[in-house]
Order: sequence, then structure tokens, then C-alpha cells
Amino acid sequence: MKNYKILRSEDRGYASHGWLKSHHSFSFANYQNPEWVHFGALRVINDDIVMGGRGFDSHPHDNMEIISIPLSGDLAHKDSNGNEKVIKNGDIQVMSAGTGIVHSEYNANEDRDVNFLQIWVFPNEKNITPRYQQKTINFDKSHNNFLTLLSPDRNAEESVWIHQNAWFSLATINANTTVHYQKHDANNGTYIFILEGDAIVRDEKLNTKDAIMFDDLTDFAVNTQNNPAKVLILEVPMNF
Repeated sequence: MKNYKILRSEDRGYASHGWLKSHHSFSFANYQNPEWVHFGALRVINDDIVMGGRGFDSHPHDNMEIISIPLSGDLAHKDSNGNEKVIKNGDIQVMSAGTGIVHSEYNANEDRDVNFLQIWVFPNEKNITPRYQQKTINFDKSHNNFLTLLSPDRNAEESVWIHQNAWFSLATINANTTVHYQKHDANNGTYIFILEGDAIVRDEKLNTKDAIMFDDLTDFAVNTQNNPAKVLILEVPMNF
């Protein structure tokens, strides 16, 4: 019996609204799949493409850690706490909704699409004061190395933090290269998402936007063959 699950890119949920094309890794809105509701504290991974000048009008959230990572293009954010920012490719943003916050997200450009990941994580503390944080990723440090983008560390200089015992890490891996990952917490699970290229994890070939998830290994290898890869690891509590 395999101790892991694989979600292929083509098996994700899909919704097209004209201005928005969205792939859902877990049940979301009109896409409901009892086999893919969440992975531990990881509740949502939406791979969204928004056409120029369009976006999500103001809407509320509460008691959720919401992370946005642009893969291409720029995302304009505005919220009821007075934050008005542009999140660019290479940035990571986190919004702790806490007791409640209203925000909007729009493509900051009229002439090209924005593709971004919207990720939701259940918090380990409810009804906290809403907060916003944004940082730019130093991709040089992710070369053949898993660079921490997000953690519980409120004092981290290069990563954002959330109200959960979770870590997000990114590596840009050369072809024919092996990079190792060791969990920060042995009780956590790991969700590995191939952003670009292809890679091998646990002897399984994973292509662009495929994912593999498990909670039984404390350390493991990500291997590439003929092609380079960009790999995102979401390490989250399985019990929360």
C-alpha cells in the first residue's frame, strides 16, 4: 500500500468564468470532491488566471490564513485595514483574516493576464487581529536549495509568517540534480507542487502542476532528470 497520494494537474477541479480561469486542488465553490477536501491544515490551493483589468470585487474572510503567490504578472490588493499594495511575480503575501477582513484582488495590468496561487491554511488561533504582510523572494537563494518563504517565525527576515506551525519552501532545481528536504516538524505532512518542469519524488514522475502528498517521511529527495524544475513544498500540520 502506498503511503502517499498524487493529484495530477488534469485531475484538479476547473472553473471558467471568462475573465477568470481557476484550477482547484481541493473542493472550492462549485467544485466539490469528497476525496479532495483538504490536506491537514491546507484547505485551498487555487491556481488562478485573471485577465487584464479584471479581478475579485470586495469580499469578506475570517479565521483563515490566506497566502498569494504570483507566478506571472502583478496582483493589486486592497483591504478594509487600509492596505493597498501590488504583489508582483517574485513576491509572497499573507493575510491573516482573523476576526474578519474585507479585501479585493485585481489584475494590476490591463494588457496581460496574472497567474497566481491563492492558498488557504487553517490557523492555530482563532479571532486574532487581522494582519497583512508582503515580502520579495530572493530567488538566488532557491537555486538547488529549498528556500523558506513562510514559517511560524515572526522575526524571520526573509520569509513571511502565519498563525500556524507551517512552512512553505521553494527550490529552482537544475536538470539532473538531487535536492533534499527535511521537515521542520516531524508530525507535519508535506504537499509537493511542481510549478514548472518535472521532477521525481518517491520514484514517481511528476509533471508541471502535479502534486504529491504524504506525512510518513521526515526527509526525502526531489530529483530532476533532463529538465529543470521549480518546486514548491507546503509543510503543514496534519492534526490541528
